[in-house]
Amino acid sequence: MTIRDRLFELQDIEYAEFQAKLTPNVSRERFIGVRVPEVRKLAKEVVKEGDFEAFLEELPHQYYDENMLHGVLLSELKDNDECIRTVDRFLPYVDNWAVCDIMSPKVFKKNKDKLMVKIREWAASNHTYTSRFGIEMLMSHFLDEDFKPEYLEIPVSVSLEDYYSKMMVAWFFATALTKQWDATLPVIEAGRLEKWTHNKSIQKARESRRISSEQKDILSNLRK
Repeated sequence: MTIRDRLFELQDIEYAEFQAKLTPNVSRERFIGVRVPEVRKLAKEVVKEGDFEAFLEELPHQYYDENMLHGVLLSELKDNDECIRTVDRFLPYVDNWAVCDIMSPKVFKKNKDKLMVKIREWAASNHTYTSRFGIEMLMSHFLDEDFKPEYLEIPVSVSLEDYYSKMMVAWFFATALTKQWDATLPVIEAGRLEKWTHNKSIQKARESRRISSEQKDILSNLRK
């Protein structure tokens, strides 16, 4: 039985209809309808079986659910260089936010120097979801103990007009305000983001419970 066959065994038509509405830029016929927990469960089974490399090389996939599984599987790769190679090969085929956001390679945590080099490359891409992935990796790995104020320049430099790119930059800055307030606030005060992204960053930050009332008041006065 192929991996595609196994995905179809998990098919939920109602969920396919639901997911298609959340991902309007992907045609309905590309949705099998496999719930994310089931995708993750299948990924664990496939990894345990140890024979999924061929699947990761079979690009492009026909179905959205195959791409979701691909994103989960590559997140489990143990070798950093192999993981980066696999991510680079897959990113051009990523065409929606859900597949982009499900990718979270565990091995990246142990290879921060190499990861930062790739983040700069990915974030500067003209491909929406490659850039989005780069900013997401920056947000996931470099807003805590490994943070440097200079890293804020990476999302500031993203100029793509696509909604999903701008939304990720806004999400990044909203998170940065909760974690690195003193370094991030000057970027907002200086109005260095375009209007929509600037205001969305403030909105998302003000929705966070980690932002104090005083901080929320400051941000309210900085809307464009």
